[in-house]
Parts: sequence; structure tokens; C-alpha cells
Amino acid sequence: MSTQHDPHAPSSHHSEIPARESRPTTEAAHRPRRRRRSIVLLASALALALTAVGGATWAADRFLVPKVEIADVTAYEASTDSTGSDTASKTSESGDDQTATTATDTSADSSTASADAAISVRTETTGSGDNTVTYYVADVQLGDATELRSAFANNQFGENITEKTSEIAAENGATFAINGDYYGFRDTGIVIRNGVIYRDEPARTGIAFTRDGEAKIFDETQTSAEELLAQGVWNTMSFGPALVDEGAIVSGIDDVEVDTNFGNHSIQGAQPRTAVGVIDENHLVFVVVDGRDSGYSRGVTMTELAEIMQGLGAETAYNLDGGGSSTMYYNGEVVNQPSNGGERATSDIFYVAG
Repeated sequence: MSTQHDPHAPSSHHSEIPARESRPTTEAAHRPRRRRRSIVLLASALALALTAVGGATWAADRFLVPKVEIADVTAYEASTDSTGSDTASKTSESGDDQTATTATDTSADSSTASADAAISVRTETTGSGDNTVTYYVADVQLGDATELRSAFANNQFGENITEKTSEIAAENGATFAINGDYYGFRDTGIVIRNGVIYRDEPARTGIAFTRDGEAKIFDETQTSAEELLAQGVWNTMSFGPALVDEGAIVSGIDDVEVDTNFGNHSIQGAQPRTAVGVIDENHLVFVVVDGRDSGYSRGVTMTELAEIMQGLGAETAYNLDGGGSSTMYYNGEVVNQPSNGGERATSDIFYVAG
């Protein structure tokens, strides 16, 4: 049987430990505490590392990893019953037989006919020095509203599927194209393209182009993709903000945030921009403003972009994805100077075929 000793009772001589040995030195007394502190710091560092790895994995999955929902958009549109799908199929089939148009110098006015559409592109420059702004204007008169078409990167629909505007344009036989709303960066919004519903997750203010050649600004949260399709909507764009509505510049647009999720949701300040406007029935105007290049073009604020659109006669105008995405393609080449030093891949374009 073991015997327990009272620590306060006098010790017998055979179990007595000299006083100098029973008292740990200062170094020994702190050693366990230091060891514990090291363990805590190591655990904290490990937790931070795991969090960083987890965060990087999440970010890669959210913003980089392609998530294909529809592998063949052309076939998908052709399989629907909408008139738009029939048109899409015919355009796709005839695209291989189309002849490329000779590129022109857009520093001066130029124009060409595309199917029943008439397109002219010109360059505008205002200001001087660090206040210089350079932008490109495409005036497009459609013969029919369905001549304004949309195409997706790699002919696929989903998230994080990207391709350069010029590449998507060339693959679809486009004479003219601009970058779209980068629908693939997010999983929200109402996405109707070429008369086909792709997504119905209302989230923001959108613009809808109808088959009768008109456009309207609308609140996605107050409707649905099915209701819009029933009203004759041909294409929607989900980015924003709306710039001009019924001829008037929309107030408060310099403070709008398009997305509130993780990512570059702030679009304030002088930036490269892409916008689309409607002057009257089947008469569209597209603008791409270059930026972030002092002496060539500083970019514009949202209000300045609205003023440009209003000055061009747009009764309705809408802001699309900008920054490095802002790209205008015409007659086989990119006519503006994207701010990244070259095109940035995007998820979609709007175009008029050759």
C-alpha cells in the first residue's frame, strides 16, 4: 500500500530533500511557461496558415475555377422553342461562310453595313494633359432588334469561364462587339440572352432590350425572367448602374456598388468604362472610355459617363463591366486601348454579326 504524506508535516530524514534542491531556479521556473507560450504561438500560426489556405482555396473556387452549367450554348439555344434560338442556330451555321471585313482606322469616322445593321465607329478626345479623356463611340442602326446578339466565352454558360472579347467576337462572326456584363463573375442577376433564359436570381437594377427595338431600366427584384420573356425581352444586362432613364441622368450613380459580395464591388472614381444606350427604336449607341493612362485618357466618373451618353442622344443608357474589361471590337480588331496593356478575358460579349 502506498503512503501519502502531509506536505505540511515534518519530513523524516530518509525522505528529506535539501532546501536548495526543492526550490527551482528562476530559469527552471520559467521554462514550462515559455514552453506553453511556444505551443500557443505555434498553434496560432498553424491556425492562421490553415485559415489562409482555406481562404485561398475558397477564393480560387469562387473566382478562378470554371463551373460549366451549359456545355454547348449554341445547341442549347437551338433546342428551345423561342424564335431567338432559331436565329441563333442560323447565325452560328452561317458564320463559317462569312467574309472578314477589312480593318479601318478609327481615328477618323468609319462605317460599314452588317446584315441589315449600319455601324459607324469614331474616336472622341476631350480635355488636355492629365485631364485628357479618350473614348470610342459606335453608332448602330439595327434593321431588327434581334440583330443585337450575345455570346458567351467558349460557347459555354457558367461561372469563371472567360475568353477575350476579340476571340469571342471572331468565333461568332461579329463585325462589331463590346465586352458584356461579366455575368460569370457572379451567380446572381437575371440573364436572358438571345431570347433564352439562363439565370433567374434577381439582385440589382438591370436593362432589358425588347424584340420591338426598345429598352427599359428595371428592378430585377420586382419581376422574374419568365415575366420579362413574356413581355418580349430579347436580351438583359445585369451590372449597372443605370445612367440615363427617360432622357434624364440618374441621380446618385457615383455612389453605387454593383456587388456587395467579396471582390471589387466598388466602381467609383475615374475609370475605364463601357456603356450602352438607346437613342430610339433600333438605334443604339455604344461607348468605351479608356483610362488609367495619364496624358492619353484618365477615365471618367459614372456621372461623366452619363453625360457622354446623354450628349449622344441616348434616352436610356446603362453601365457595363469596365476597368480592364472595357473593350470595343470592330472589323476584326480591338480599336481602343484596354487599361491592362492588352485585353482582359471576360465571360460574355454583345455583338452585331457580319
